[in-house]
Amino acid sequence: MSNWSGSRTVSPHTLFGTVLFCLVAVGGGAQELSPRAYWPAPKGTKVAVVGYQYSWGDVVTDPSLPIWGVDSKINSSYVVYLQTLNLWGRTANVIFEAPYSWGTTVGTLDGEPARRDFSGMADLGVTLSVNLLGAPTMTPADFQELRRQPRTILGATLKVLAPTGSYDPEKLINVSGNRWAVKAEVGFIFPLKPRWLLEMELGTWFFGDNDDFLGMTREQQPVAAVQLHLVRRFKPGFWAALDANYYTGGQSTIGGHEVGDLQRNSRIGATFAVPFGGRYAIKAEYSTGVVTESGGDYSVFLVSYQVLFR
Repeated sequence: MSNWSGSRTVSPHTLFGTVLFCLVAVGGGAQELSPRAYWPAPKGTKVAVVGYQYSWGDVVTDPSLPIWGVDSKINSSYVVYLQTLNLWGRTANVIFEAPYSWGTTVGTLDGEPARRDFSGMADLGVTLSVNLLGAPTMTPADFQELRRQPRTILGATLKVLAPTGSYDPEKLINVSGNRWAVKAEVGFIFPLKPRWLLEMELGTWFFGDNDDFLGMTREQQPVAAVQLHLVRRFKPGFWAALDANYYTGGQSTIGGHEVGDLQRNSRIGATFAVPFGGRYAIKAEYSTGVVTESGGDYSVFLVSYQVLFR
């Protein structure tokens, strides 16, 4: 059985099939489902998060690719720090993310059974979100009033992933994408009732080139994504959401040859958050693919532990 490791002479068409494996561990940003991403907090709020994510399923679903019968099991742990601040009189957040991933992918490559075990630090991320409408910088009293009478909120986000993760240019599957990636996004919150919110995010990922993809350059077109969330608030910090997204684009070019990996995929899921002890919360998420034209036919379970500081 091949193990997908070490240098190996393969045709460009074979490489095109393997590129989708990398997207699950390090390039799945367009697939994210993130309810409450634009719900504000009082100035000076600090949140530390530790979490674990487990992904499993068939990553590559395009039958024309030379790798098929895929069964991936991918684990990820992460540490996140969020700080709320005043930016030009508006509520703003800066978020730092440090993930670590490990797992196994098995499938068929060039008619041979193949397996790849991998582990390492994934790419570090930093996000800046700024409220544009509906939530100026708030005191705790202002925030409590917003909770009682929610209003329409509009925000914008810029997220950057730096190529800092584990990467071996002689291996087909890596934790890091070995490239810069930037997401620009706008998000809306529409109160349906005081305890019911409809949230929507519209964003696009832009990718730099990986100039060391098995001796070739890998380029990727932008990926556009939309998320929808129906949120039910029960009490402070206690809420649940139904989530859905759709993302399209992302066709790759490797060594000047186009790859058949254009994405037109959709996922659905649910999120549940429970506070306790006044400063702590547990959040659980589950999602699965429902439309999988190229990749995305897998399930994800995530659980995180959050600590609030003032």
